Amino acid sequence: MKTNGMNEENPVFSGLHSSKQYDQDLEWIRSKVLLMGGLVENQFRDAIVALEKGDVALAEKVVAGDAQVNRQEVELDHACAQLIVRRQPAANDLRNVMATVKVISDLERMGDEATKIARSVGYIVSRDLLTPDHYHAVINMSHTAKHMMHEALDAYARMDTAKAAALMATDDVVDTEFHDIMCELIRYMRSEPESVEAGVNLLRTAKAIERIGDHATNIAEFIIYVVDGKDVRHTDYRLPADSTLR
Repeated sequence: MKTNGMNEENPVFSGLHSSKQYDQDLEWIRSKVLLMGGLVENQFRDAIVALEKGDVALAEKVVAGDAQVNRQEVELDHACAQLIVRRQPAANDLRNVMATVKVISDLERMGDEATKIARSVGYIVSRDLLTPDHYHAVINMSHTAKHMMHEALDAYARMDTAKAAALMATDDVVDTEFHDIMCELIRYMRSEPESVEAGVNLLRTAKAIERIGDHATNIAEFIIYVVDGKDVRHTDYRLPADSTLR
């Protein structure tokens, strides 16, 4: 019997209406979100390895894997919609579900950015058109973004606002790294016109990495929204003075 990606063990189908059952339903969804996050982490890692090694076969594997991430987004969106209809959460409970929907969306977009990186690999395999320093700068930037992605998932698993706030501060580092890479690549392409195609594709890769950092920051903002009830999007949010990073 078809269950839209969810089997009979999915508690969303149980029909119970207690507060305890709502908690179980949401926890089931959250566990699936974290599994989706692990898949996206792997996609990003493999895309960067493919870039670093010029491994076109690995890049193609990343591109093919994007379909699985998309399926998980659809299934989890459906589960969240069912949770809202069946349990009719209010106040903080509803805020929690809506934030989870947004986290799912940001993870799917991270997967899209990893796919963009993978697709660029085939266009920049002529590595001698750019200098090793150009690649090293992008790879180093990816390490920062990977750390942000991991910290975002860990903060979501723990609903840790201190970790979320620290992560948000790291986004400035990624933005600065991207700006420096962009300026250097533009300067180099002006002086070496034959490098333009490879340079533009490497610049697209750097932009995709910068966007992954943005999506990780979005997840951190949703965590603070759920826990503290504060919408800190488009603000210069800082931890309270008496807070300590865990």
